Amino acid sequence: MFSLDGDSRSLHISGGQGGPGGPSYLQGGQGGAGQGPIVHITTPQLIAPNLQAALVTEQPSGLRNIRAAQTASHCPPPSRIFCGRQDILNNMHQFFSDIGTQHIYVLHGLGGAGKTQIALKFIKESLSRFSVIFFIDTSTIATIQTGLKNIAILKDFGDSPQDGLLWLTTNVEEWLLFFDNADDPSINLNDYIPQCDHGNVIITSRNPGLCVYAGSNSLVSDMEEEDAVTLLLKSALQKATNHTEEIAAEIVKLLHYLPLAIAQAGAFISKSRNLDGYLALYTKNQARLLSERPAQSHDHYAWTVYTTWQMSFDQLTPLAAMFLQHCSFLHYNGISEEIFNYASKYRFRSTGPSKEELEEPLEFLSHFLGPDGEWDSLQFLDATSEVQSYSLISFDAEKKLFSIHPLVHAWSRAIVQDPKRYMSAMGSILGMAISKRSQWDMQLTSLLLCPHIELAIQMESKVALIFKYHYAIPLWEGGRYIEAEKLQEEVLEEQKQVLGNNHADTLHTMESLALSYSYLGEYQKAKELQIIVLKRGKQVLSENHPHTLRTMGNLAHTYSALGEHQKAQELKATVFEKQKQVLGDNHPDTLRTMGNLASSYSNLGEHQKAKELKATVLEKQKQVLGDNHLDTLCTMGNLANSYSAVGEHQKAKELRVLVLEKRKQILGNNHPDTLKIEKLLGTM
Repeated sequence: MFSLDGDSRSLHISGGQGGPGGPSYLQGGQGGAGQGPIVHITTPQLIAPNLQAALVTEQPSGLRNIRAAQTASHCPPPSRIFCGRQDILNNMHQFFSDIGTQHIYVLHGLGGAGKTQIALKFIKESLSRFSVIFFIDTSTIATIQTGLKNIAILKDFGDSPQDGLLWLTTNVEEWLLFFDNADDPSINLNDYIPQCDHGNVIITSRNPGLCVYAGSNSLVSDMEEEDAVTLLLKSALQKATNHTEEIAAEIVKLLHYLPLAIAQAGAFISKSRNLDGYLALYTKNQARLLSERPAQSHDHYAWTVYTTWQMSFDQLTPLAAMFLQHCSFLHYNGISEEIFNYASKYRFRSTGPSKEELEEPLEFLSHFLGPDGEWDSLQFLDATSEVQSYSLISFDAEKKLFSIHPLVHAWSRAIVQDPKRYMSAMGSILGMAISKRSQWDMQLTSLLLCPHIELAIQMESKVALIFKYHYAIPLWEGGRYIEAEKLQEEVLEEQKQVLGNNHADTLHTMESLALSYSYLGEYQKAKELQIIVLKRGKQVLSENHPHTLRTMGNLAHTYSALGEHQKAQELKATVFEKQKQVLGDNHPDTLRTMGNLASSYSNLGEHQKAKELKATVLEKQKQVLGDNHLDTLCTMGNLANSYSAVGEHQKAKELRVLVLEKRKQILGNNHPDTLKIEKLLGTM
């Protein structure tokens, strides 16, 4: 039988009376009475899980209450290999240092980032801070209600979830309520948070939306490299030496410093005893290694890296799941709504792909269009918010950009049934979006699109020829001249075969390729190509067509680069007069040629005349294009050169400083144009 002594937590287990002894024989006397054992066990404050399981099978309500009470107050210790996260722990200690008001802290982030372990570590360090600690599995409504019911039973305050909440709200104590794994966005957690001005609450969740309840919160993301190396070596049972730390640093970098992935890798290494060989194995078997649950682990987390994300993915609606998988065929950073928005505005042309050829991307984009066929940002927000609620994608509100953790990005791509289909669809969406580039600002084009384009090229996405042509333009604008040159040469060869030498698209590609040659310093190659384009352009488009005039202007610029300054000035003057007649005095092309003409004056030593003309161009460009347009910034830089040439060095420096800051903002620190102005400033 079982019995429990009042508050002593002493559990008695008594055996029944034994049967009578056997009959006596010649060799022995009468057997004694059999007596069953009496065992006295004093339980600890927290009953072990296996004993709890034994108790729950007994029917008496008192024993069920014992199990419920122990479960309510049972909070497991942190992992034995826990390390790092000191910044978050310090924030939590600071936040909970005040008493007298209710404190709610939310730890949110990707599954496998270590949210629960941080909370458990904090609790272990803060046991004296709280009067009692309650642990609630928040994965379902049923487990939440059970947890609250157990609190009521523990405190002898009833036998329902409502009673548990009532005890928390009416007892002005420094209790701590730990809501762990509050990952289901359909659960309104506010229904279970005690509505009072006292007590303390910690919430761990993949859903950043729960921060609305928090007095403070922390995004739990990747570890610092030093802590990640320590975690890997601890879990791998490896001594810290210069060699092992060097290898570990390479491994954690490849795992993008995700705690669960690191612990999983460590468990594998501890079994194989081969730290040095893990990198090669991982490179060839990433999916297998991140899906394999180790036989031995340091905590009670039941899922592997990939299965924890699969569980979240399985909760998504079809549209949200489709969005995530399409995004996995873009670069994992810099995903913008504008990519999809502009793609939805794509207009078909005779030399481009047909609607039938773009059926897949058009079908995907149609989910984000309103009844009028226009882009519906609210529908897009609904889908992206759902993916965000599981931290499978993140959103930077300041930059208005989405990003995916690199490991999630790789996993999402790995689970796609037909990757070539998704690859082609996203490659086409990218091309469709770039075709609307005239409506984009240069910052989006140069800084955000290039990584997506490079991934599409690397994956050899099957897209229409016109989209490959579009790919090269942002690469060129982003200063990736070598990549642009290579792609333009490939596109040009295909266009010659498919469209012919004199087709407008072929000529456009030749002109773009010539510009790439110029920016790479291959001026002779640029000149030869521009002469061909100019000759054919006059035949196909007419001598005064805007594209023909633009080619003439570019050829004049190449003449200047080759030192043929007089020839360049004469051609620029001709182009300038024709553009004024055809396009008008204030057209961007006219103003650009006017600026180029001013630069020719500089090349010929007429610096004062050049300065005055550049100043005029600059004022007009500010009015027509704005202060931050690249043509405006180019003219500002050229005007600074003229200031230097006439001895106005302070003016030149001030203008170059302004140009440098604007180019950093628009083009980034490493764009060739940014570096060029930075070099000029360094010599002043």
